[in-house]
Amino acid sequence: MQGCGDLAVGTLPADHPGAATFDRCVTAFGVPTYAAPDVADEHLLHVAFVLAEYLDNDEDGVADDPAVVASMVSVGAANVVTATQAGYEQFAEAGGFADTIWWQPTAVEEMGTDGEPWFDATLEEVLHLVNSAGHSLVYPDAFAERDSLLTDAMDIARGGHFEAVPPSYPAASWYHYDDTTCDYACMAIEYLYWALTTQLGAQAASQRCDWISDEWELCTPETLAATDTAVHALLTDPQYSLPTVLPDGVYGAAR
Repeated sequence: MQGCGDLAVGTLPADHPGAATFDRCVTAFGVPTYAAPDVADEHLLHVAFVLAEYLDNDEDGVADDPAVVASMVSVGAANVVTATQAGYEQFAEAGGFADTIWWQPTAVEEMGTDGEPWFDATLEEVLHLVNSAGHSLVYPDAFAERDSLLTDAMDIARGGHFEAVPPSYPAASWYHYDDTTCDYACMAIEYLYWALTTQLGAQAASQRCDWISDEWELCTPETLAATDTAVHALLTDPQYSLPTVLPDGVYGAAR
């Protein structure tokens, strides 16, 4: 198939700005996922299906929030899949898609094999794209990466308003991101990922809970609801149609 197929693998046109790095693509509700030549079709489809599940969480074939999808399409949002993190870094160092596409990387080596065989990083990377290119733009009062309900909740979770990583976080904080390359907006998107995937049960396994505790302490839906009441209220507000079921990479409407 020439061109990106709707939940089916297609060949990337030679004149596409990513054709020097990627050779195949899949779309989900008009949002593409691109794959490098050393990425198997099954991994390309896995990322595309996770995206489809986030956008159509009840899997009835209709996007849960058309405005979020429209925003992602309008800004050129896309997932890019490489075999390794190093492969993505080479693509980024070469300029990526320049200013033509709002892109988010996923590496196959992070799909449950990067030291955490019980966890698939696709859940994180794809959600970052949906949140940053979708929710934060469509609902800025709620999800913008500054001056929003989300960042108000994050400041509570971090024990204060910190534009950069502080020397140490207050003892009562439960979100203590320590990557100094991540600015305030970046920390907000990371916070939304932690909170929403915890709400969906992705962080609840005991070994996973231990693994992430240096960054995020509320690893079960129950502790999130009891402790981070501000973000829990935001995530469960029906006006935003956020996912209620954790994606598993098997999208029913595509099978």
